[in-house]
Amino acid sequence: MFAHAATATLFMLCAMAAPAQNYPVKPIRLLVGFTAGGSADASARSIATRMSEALGATIVVENRGGAGGSIAAQIVARAPADGYTLLWSSPGALTISQIIEKNLPYNAATAFAPIGLAVTFCNALVVRNDSALTSVEQLVALAKEMPGQLRYATQGVGSAGHLSGEMLQAMTGAVLTHVPYKGGSDILTAVLGGELELGLMSSTTAGTMRSRIRILAVTSRNRDPSLPDVPSMHEAGVRNYDATFWFGLLAPAGTPSTVIDRLNQLMRATLNDPEVARSSRSQGLNPAPSTPQEFAALIKADYAKWKKVIGDK
Repeated sequence: MFAHAATATLFMLCAMAAPAQNYPVKPIRLLVGFTAGGSADASARSIATRMSEALGATIVVENRGGAGGSIAAQIVARAPADGYTLLWSSPGALTISQIIEKNLPYNAATAFAPIGLAVTFCNALVVRNDSALTSVEQLVALAKEMPGQLRYATQGVGSAGHLSGEMLQAMTGAVLTHVPYKGGSDILTAVLGGELELGLMSSTTAGTMRSRIRILAVTSRNRDPSLPDVPSMHEAGVRNYDATFWFGLLAPAGTPSTVIDRLNQLMRATLNDPEVARSSRSQGLNPAPSTPQEFAALIKADYAKWKKVIGDK
């Protein structure tokens, strides 16, 4: 009887391992939680194209925008754990939504198997060229002297810009007024038109408008390669400030480790390709390949970081 049970168990294990060893045998869906045309979509498509070639199977990018990426995350969380439905996500769906949303239909800490971090990016703090504000130190002092009178524009509540502004206030005691807009072009129009004093936008967008705006700092811990002459917020006087954001690849929890490891190895090889790296950096995205374990640790650390900043808001 014991022999029969052992044989049955071995058969089941082999049956489970076989699909992972043969993976992939059909197209893979890669859900992106943002609409087409933005940095999330562009980076996902660039990396998916290269990984498709290496895998010998098509990776179909599917845009499911809305709710800061949570709609796409919800779909992947409910998908079979077989490696054929993947998620391209930013912190929004994995950390921020867990803090500000009360009734999410998934728990990011248990619903996903991290595959790997892909790229990092930051925001730039900008003013008009003729603004009296010339430094972060001056900005903070004025925001303390006139609480709430300085207004900053971002792409909306929970966006990278909004989080960057909240962290600046939390770390300095400055009091700013947040004004949400729909996109980077709207922010530029508002700042250049004098509707408000400050803007937080992607470093790439800011870099293309340097003839008309002044960039006070970038929000990453270190200087951004696309703006090497612009100080980080840390260098500008807000010690230990770090509002670095990212995109990464995940699968549903329970996906076989052999599948996770293979996808991780292929993505790391893709990100280390010089052509892919150049293309990513031209979009303000810095390749930062990691192991699944490193990515999981980053998600956990980011949750703790942003919980301190926006947890009571």
